[in-house]
Formats: sequence, C-alpha cells, structure tokens
Amino acid sequence: MFRINQAIFLGLGLAASLWASPIQSAGISSFDTGHTITKVSVAQHDDQSMIIGSSYDGAILALSSDGKPLWKNDLSGIMNHDVWCEDITGDRNDEILAANADGHVYCLSTSGKLLWEFKANDAPMYSVCVIHQAEKPFVVCGGFDNNIYYLSPEGAQVKRLSSKTYSIAKPWGNDPFKPAPPKRMHMANFLRKIVRPDGSETLVVHGSMNGMQDKGVVYLFDPLADKPTCTTAVNAGRGIGDLVVSPNGEEILLGTSAHGNDSSMTRMNVNDNEQSSFKLSSLKKQVDGFGYRVVQPAIYPVNDTFRYLLLYGRQIALVPQDLKAANCEVHSCRFSFNDMWMDEANSRIILASVQSGGSCIHILDLTNEKWKQDFAELVPPGKITAILKASELVRQRTRAFSRPKWEREPLPVYMMSESVDQSLQPLVDEIQRTSSSPVFLDHQHFGVAEDWDRSSLGNEKYAAKRDRRRKYTLTPQQAVDALTDIYDGEDGAAYWAGHGNDPYMFTLDTLQKVIDAADGKKTVLIYPELEDHSEDFAFVLNNHFYPLAQYAQGKNTNIYVRTKHSFWQGNVYLPMWNRLLSGEFSDVFVPAMEETTDKAMELSIAGRSGIWASGATDSWGSRCARDNTSFDRSRQHSHQMLPNHFLRMMIYHISGGAQYIDNFSVDQEYMSLLWELIAKGALYVPKRNEIVSFSPVHLSMHEPDHEYMLESSNVKWCTFFDAEKEAQRPMVFSRLNGSWPGAPVTQWDFSRYAAGVNDRRLNFLPPYENGLVLITPPQHGPHANPDAPRGRLLDNLHPIYKDILNEHHTDGHRYLSADGEQSFPADRYYETIESDIKKAAKQLPLTVSGQVAWVTAQTSPTHLRLTLIDSGYINPNPRQAVVHFHTAQPAKMRDILFGTEFDLSDPTAVTVPVPLGMFRFIDIELDAPLVAQP
Repeated sequence: MFRINQAIFLGLGLAASLWASPIQSAGISSFDTGHTITKVSVAQHDDQSMIIGSSYDGAILALSSDGKPLWKNDLSGIMNHDVWCEDITGDRNDEILAANADGHVYCLSTSGKLLWEFKANDAPMYSVCVIHQAEKPFVVCGGFDNNIYYLSPEGAQVKRLSSKTYSIAKPWGNDPFKPAPPKRMHMANFLRKIVRPDGSETLVVHGSMNGMQDKGVVYLFDPLADKPTCTTAVNAGRGIGDLVVSPNGEEILLGTSAHGNDSSMTRMNVNDNEQSSFKLSSLKKQVDGFGYRVVQPAIYPVNDTFRYLLLYGRQIALVPQDLKAANCEVHSCRFSFNDMWMDEANSRIILASVQSGGSCIHILDLTNEKWKQDFAELVPPGKITAILKASELVRQRTRAFSRPKWEREPLPVYMMSESVDQSLQPLVDEIQRTSSSPVFLDHQHFGVAEDWDRSSLGNEKYAAKRDRRRKYTLTPQQAVDALTDIYDGEDGAAYWAGHGNDPYMFTLDTLQKVIDAADGKKTVLIYPELEDHSEDFAFVLNNHFYPLAQYAQGKNTNIYVRTKHSFWQGNVYLPMWNRLLSGEFSDVFVPAMEETTDKAMELSIAGRSGIWASGATDSWGSRCARDNTSFDRSRQHSHQMLPNHFLRMMIYHISGGAQYIDNFSVDQEYMSLLWELIAKGALYVPKRNEIVSFSPVHLSMHEPDHEYMLESSNVKWCTFFDAEKEAQRPMVFSRLNGSWPGAPVTQWDFSRYAAGVNDRRLNFLPPYENGLVLITPPQHGPHANPDAPRGRLLDNLHPIYKDILNEHHTDGHRYLSADGEQSFPADRYYETIESDIKKAAKQLPLTVSGQVAWVTAQTSPTHLRLTLIDSGYINPNPRQAVVHFHTAQPAKMRDILFGTEFDLSDPTAVTVPVPLGMFRFIDIELDAPLVAQP
C-alpha cells in the first residue's frame, strides 16, 4: 500500500497536465484543459461556435463547442487582461483579440494563427473591443497609458485618443508621501459597444483612476469622435470589475470589484442615464459575506422576460428586474470562478476555471433546469481533483511519519488567528497532547477600542486618527479587563493593539498593564498596515512603539509589524526605524506582511528574511488572507475556496524560518494539514544558522531613494504611467505602482535576475534558482553599524558563509558603492550582480531549478532537509525540480513521507517530480559534514 500511494501521489500531478475527457451531466459539462483558465469567450468559425480561453500564463486556446481541444497559442507568456472575439476581416470567421499586460494587442485567427500585433508602449493593455463606423470595423484598445487607440483590421494605428482631452476625473487626497495623480486623466478600465436599433454603434468607455476606490465614469462616444456624446459618473459601488451591455442595447450593467460589504451591480439606462443598484449584501446569509469578489452580470432570459444573472464568487444570483432581494434566487457551488461569458446564441454560460487553480472550462446549459443542481454539486475534474486526492495522501503519510532521530526538537510555530472550528477541536487536542508545536494562541478581533483623552498627545495628525472599524467606547480599566480576559484558560493571546489608521487604539499604559497581567504567557500585539513614512509616524515610534518594545523585553511579548508594499526593503531603512534595525529589540519585533495589492512578493520574502538573518529580529511572520490574490484591485478574483495556495505558501515560509502565522480561516479542515505537518516534524522549522540555501550574494539597502518609495507604495492609483520618465529612470526594483498589474519585469530588475520571476503578479513562491538573495542592512562602509546589538550578518548565518559572502548596495533606485558616494545605473550594473549570483551558487551545497520554491537546512552534521514546493501560487502545475549538488557530497537522498529514493549516479542533476499543488520533503544524507555543525 505504501508504494501504491507513492505512485498515485506522483501520478496525480502528471495526469492533470493533459487534456482529459469531458465530464458531462444534464445541466453542466466540464472540459479539463490542463491549464488555469482566467478568461473565457465564444468565437464563430465556419458558422460554428468555438470556446476561447485565456490561461494564467497568457496562452489563448480553443475548444470546439462540445469541448474538444482545437489549438493553443502561447503568445508572449504574459497574462491577457481582456479577450474579444469578432469578425474584422469580413470572411465570416471571427478574429480573437487579446489585450496583454506586456503592452500588446494580439490578433489571432480562429485557427490559432497570429495575424498581427500592436504595441504603443510598455504600459499594460487592459481592454479591447471592435466597433463599426459605416460598416467599417475598427479595433479599439486601451490600458494603463491613459489613451485609447483605434486600429485598422490589419493592426495599424488610425487614431489615438488621450483621456486628458475629455476626462472629468478628479483625484482626491493630499498625502505628500502618496501623491495623487494629475486631474482629468483615466485609464480605460472597460471598452465595450452599444448596438443601436438602427445598426449604428456607440463606444462605451469606463474610465477609472483607482482600482479599489474609484467608481469611475462612463463615457459614450460616436466611433472615432474626439469628445463623448454623454458623460455619466457611476453613483454606486467601489471599483468596477465588470461591464456588459444588454443584448437590446438599452442598459449598461456594471459589477463591482470589492469586499462583500460593498459588492453591487449598477444598471445604467442608455437613453436617460438613470441608475439603480442592487447590493449583494441585501441577500444576507444567502451569499458569502467576507471576501473580495467581482460581480459579473448578464441577462438571463426567462420565457418572454428576463432576470439579471450575477456570478458572485461561488454563487449565482438570479435577480428580478425590480431588484428586490426577496424575489431573488441564489444557487451556490463549493468553488468560485475566474470568469463568465453569457453565450446568448446557445443559451448557456461559459465559466472559466475555479479560482483555486482549476483547469476546466465549465458550461451551464440554461435550457435544462438541472443546471442549478449540477452547479451546486460540482467538483471539478483535473487539477482540483488531483490536489484534493494528493493532499489526502499527504495527510495519511504525515500521520504515519516519525521524526528522524538525528533531528532536534521542533521550534514553536504560533498560530495567531486560528479560531478553531469545533469539529477540529479533537485534532487540536491531540496535537497539543503529543507535540509542543504548533501553539494555538487565543485570538480576538475587537470591535471596540479605548476612549482616552488625546489632547496632550503632542501630534495633531495621530491625535485625530481613528479606525472606522472600531467603536471607541472602553474606559482605560475596561480596556485592561477586556484584553486580560483573553488569556483566561489559554496559553497565550494575539490581538490587534492598533492599526496604521490608528496605532493608539490602546494606550501604552493599558498595554503595559495587560502584559503584566499575562504573567509570562505568550502575547502577540498585532499592528497592521504601519506604512506611513512621514515625520508624524516618527513621532509615533518614539512615543509609543519603542517604549512599548522596551517594556515588552524579556516578557514573552512580541510586536507583530504587519506592514505592506515595500516596507521590509524600503521603509524600515529610513532613520526612524533604526532602533528596530539595530537589533535592540530583536526578541520583540516580528517582521510580517499583508501582501494585498502588492505585486512583488519575491521582494518581501527577501526583505523579511534579510532582516531576520541580519539579527535585527529573532523570527519573522507570515499571513494569508482572502485578498492575498488581489494584485489588481479592479479584478479581485480573490475568493479561492480551496486554500491550497495558502498551504504551499505557509510551508515555504515556515520551512524558511517563519514562526508567527496570522491566517484568516478558509476551509480550516483542509488547512489543518499544515498543523499536522508541523506537529509531526515533517515540516522542519530551521534556525537562521541552519539554512544553507541563502545566496552568498546579498543586496544591502541604504536609506531608500524618495522616488523609489513613492513608486513602491502608491499602488492603488493606476494613472501614473509616463513613457518618457520610465525611459529615463531604470530602477533596481521597478514597475511597482498601480499602473503595472501583470506586466513583465524589466531585464535589469532584481526580481528577474535574482528571484527568477517574469511578471508583476502573485510570486509568493519565487524560484530563486541560485539561492535566496537576501536584502539586508549594510555590512561594510560608513552606512554599516558594526556595534549594533544584532552583530554581523556573517555571525548569524551558517558557517559555510564565513568566507564567501559578497555584498552589493542599493537605494532601491540605483546601485551604490559601499560609502554611497558613487551610483551605478540599474540597467547596466545588474549584469555584474547577476554574474556574481550565478558564480556564487557553485559555493552552496546545492541549488534547485525547475520552477519550484525551495529551502535547504542542515538538520545534523551529515543531513540536509530540502523542501520543494510547486511555485504556481494560483496556477499549480506538475514540476520537475532538478537538484544540482555543488559542495555537498550526497550519499543518499530520500523523500521522508513517501520513501522514494533518488538516483545519485549524476549528482549534478537529480530530478525530483513535484506533483501539481504539492510539495516534497527530502532528506539528504551526506558522505561528510559540510562544516562543523553550527
């Protein structure tokens, strides 16, 4: 049985890489494509319908109407933001137009041949459609360069229409550290068309400035016109994630991209501009509340009338024309979907893959009432089924696993926000009875905060700050009592002590009293979104955080700094954070991140690991939440119901030393596999001086360049693109603001040459094929601090690094000399660092290639633990990891869960299959120790 399970485990990942036979029932058909499908549409070829899909990796593929694979074109390997199918050549066959994040519009025939491509600049193209003037077709496209382009059927530019010439956009806010973009400018969030009763067409433009907070404006244009015939501000919702025109051309339907509290559909009458909205929250418990989703509307014909059909994550709502919630139908599936297309001609809905990494295209037959039942019962074949089966096999093998005798006792891993489901309490009880880790801390997310007199605080900005999610009703004593109660009967507690919106939810005096009352029990004070880098926040650090950290020392208390954007490779290197960076409070501060809206997770892992490795902190933390996947706030397909991406991210981070875990609960039964892996010791938690997969090359941060800070923290506004400025300022860490979702990284960007990623997306599991290149405090030159309590990086790492460390310097914009006096342009000097990284890799015990995240730690003088993880965060695939041994001399190499032994006859290239959505824990026995055991 053991060997059979092993074979099944490995085979699961391979099977899902092939086109599989369709799964069909009366109301729903599922076609496994082997790809994660993010966009779907329908095209006509020889008077037959064909299904068009766009994959996560930007490929366009076609299926016949009954699901048979026809062709695939990989295009550039960069994602497509929009797909439109229409005949522009007059041959009665549609062309397929793809608006790509690399700046192109690609035009393909329905046989898959690339006909032409158009690119104005590097800004991502975001929307595309076709419009006719006097029966002459034009391709209309636009995106993040704030222009709209009219193209001929052959792809030649006919006209450029700048939003500056007609936009009424008015940005808000006056934060000098996050400046708003210029007025009267927007990007083309949607381009669609209205077909009038007389056959004439009108271009619909939805313009947006901010992917999360801007409702935007709808502009109606006659084809090729310079000015709109009608301009209408959208009056409901937050962020527009879908726009469709009703088949009769009378209504424009806009669906939000927002949190459940703000999710809605707005209908706009084309003739009188009247608007009315339907809020999804009006359906109360019939739909999921928490989470971020795109509301995708369509018209659902019912006899001689119709309803609005809204795809909302894992639910379909059928809404009557009067928009009354009491008359709605809601049909729920276990899984959420990436996209929907209403195929009106064939009375069916085309659904893209489920958001948890599915590989199917699903078709709902609206003429068959059974579609509702089949939708509710759907378990997608292909990748999802493979992940579920493989995960169960891993759980079986984990329960049978015993920790090797040569490994030390596990380090504690603190689960800080796992309010355990009652059905899983027996499992938690068993874990706590048999293992010292993980440690489940009681977590409270208070809706109240302390009401105290701030008139003498000494800082006007933060005296006025409040968090709108809190009611400030507690007296100081009530606050102490409420926080102290959390510890009752528990081993420790984790709770919000403040937020970037208001760090002073509880006073320093209150928190000190609670720390004393905890009497040594583990305490984690969580502070989300501390991203302000103004002098006002420097006041907060000196007035609140540093005194709190000083009081917390030696009292089993941590301050969990859960920041955003570029903090750990940016903000923390500002002078105000020097006391954290020095290691003075290494036992208190825990560097952590919430990665929402960010597009450079490969940088944050290098930044946090570098802070920890330097000795500035004694551990680091990680977080998973619904909106982790919101790299593009205008398209928040962020409702993954199977948290396999969370599981793999946690395994990667914990195998890299993270001990403080702040997860939102999503399918806790599935995620409990993580608890078991930790408890059994299958997931090894290393000390920093046990890790031997850090690159010998590290990049040290000087005080960050102001322009880099602006670019990396201003991620919601999406109209900052300036082609001339981009050409004149190549940056070490580039394309980080809100204008670059899904865009390819530059040739000279650290993310490409060091981390091995190719786009600005969800690189939570970066490959770092030459070892993790740490971003650290300076170790040499006048900007180093040799007397800091943290000590030297060299002294905190494994002894193999004693004579091989190689330091480079940057301010985020340019490369620098150690003294900071000389600068070197990013687009040229990167070649030196890239070369150094590749050479230095040969000095490591081993490296790994093959699109996997990996960590290697020494577990005894003659044993290494290698963790391998499928790097496709929401795009899982089977991987062939190739292990290249350098300074290590392997004697035996074995999978610790499944017992697989690997052929070492060629230690320069040992192949290890990693099934899709999975991970492997490999023990490597050495002929001789690397160096003396740390």
